[in-house]
Amino acid sequence: MKSPFSQYRNSRVVVTGHTGFKGSWLSLWLSKLGAEVYGYSLSPDTTPNNYSVSSVSDLLSGETTADILDVSSLKTAIRQADPDFVFHLAAQPLVRLSYEHPISTFQTNVIGSLNVLETIHEREQPCSVVMVTSDKCYENSGQTWGYRECDPLGGHDPYSASKAAAEIAISSYQRSFFPKDCIDDHGVCVATVRAGNVIGGGDWAADRIIPDAVRALSEGKAVHVRNPHAVRPWQHVLEPLSGYLTLAARMAETREPGLSSAWNFGPLSYDECPVSELMDIFCKEWGSGASWTHLHQDHAPHEASVLRLAIDKAIHQLQWKPRWNLDEAVRRTAGWYKAYYQGDVGSIQAVSLTDIDAYEHSMRGTSEYDS
Repeated sequence: MKSPFSQYRNSRVVVTGHTGFKGSWLSLWLSKLGAEVYGYSLSPDTTPNNYSVSSVSDLLSGETTADILDVSSLKTAIRQADPDFVFHLAAQPLVRLSYEHPISTFQTNVIGSLNVLETIHEREQPCSVVMVTSDKCYENSGQTWGYRECDPLGGHDPYSASKAAAEIAISSYQRSFFPKDCIDDHGVCVATVRAGNVIGGGDWAADRIIPDAVRALSEGKAVHVRNPHAVRPWQHVLEPLSGYLTLAARMAETREPGLSSAWNFGPLSYDECPVSELMDIFCKEWGSGASWTHLHQDHAPHEASVLRLAIDKAIHQLQWKPRWNLDEAVRRTAGWYKAYYQGDVGSIQAVSLTDIDAYEHSMRGTSEYDS
């Protein structure tokens, strides 16, 4: 069976934000696929972190430790990597932190994205580019049905607004410098991707439900949950990454103009659930009497109560679909963390690669693979 990711073998790939949660998993996967991976990122902002404990740096062909706002370093790194693919994940990714640092959130998420595109524009070489934004880029009106790629952009909090602004800025660059009807001339395909809430091993960020749970449970404490009734499109981190990889490979192979657009990658509707249900499943998987409790907060920053994604476009046009249901995603996540906290740190890279193997196996024999 031919893998839909065969184009990555011997390709040159830049991943910005490769020390982050999603970026480190993507770098592992690309390396496994036989790509030369070049990372560009700040140092990890938590200890521990997946980049370090999964020994991602050992698998890279090169990396640069620098800010996405450092244009000189970014241009040098991309020029030296000479990439066939660019996955831009470097960002300020936390809603609650954006209330504390709104200006730097906008700078990183908007200007940082434009720095990447301007560098690619000046390079004048064919490239497939996936710009990662967020499902929170949509103007959240509280609707109970999933947001589609054509729905209005917006944002209450600085993080969400910065991602909506990034989408508008990226679209401007795409139309101004990489027009879809001239792809055969300039050779640059640019798409934006909006994923749901991701879980998986190796995330220790502040104010995220699974990292908060892991920190508490690893110390034998109950998990304190701020918004147990909030509904989110939960998915394992490998789900959206498989979408990014599928999209970029298809762009490189076909250069279809319609691919250079916005894409949602989220779970099927029955895996969207409130935080309380996620915590029930996670505590059951963790075992050892794990439990959670509602932490009532007065004057807490605004967070949307409902957020769902419609993924029809990816299903019908990319033949992509989620592979792991919520129970499997939680089982894999809890298993990864338990391996870490049981002291088996030296083999965590193997645990991560085993998860990737299992996910690839779940894709085989489907329309995403050709005979």
